[in-house]
Amino acid sequence: MKEEVLVQFGKKLKELRTKQKLTQIELADKSGLHPNYVGMIERGERNPSLINVDKLAKAFNVSLLELFS
Repeated sequence: MKEEVLVQFGKKLKELRTKQKLTQIELADKSGLHPNYVGMIERGERNPSLINVDKLAKAFNVSLLELFS
């Protein structure tokens, strides 16, 4: 069973990505992460490290706080 916090974070990630009109591949390129990994985070299947969360925040040009709100 997926952890609810992972699902919520994945939804937030997808929401930001679609607002910025980015594909998963484009977000992966901007963050230095693999596209499959980005998809797995969005689906709540992976628990990203803080380092990778920071990479995603920088790719979106938002603060860590905004990524978690």
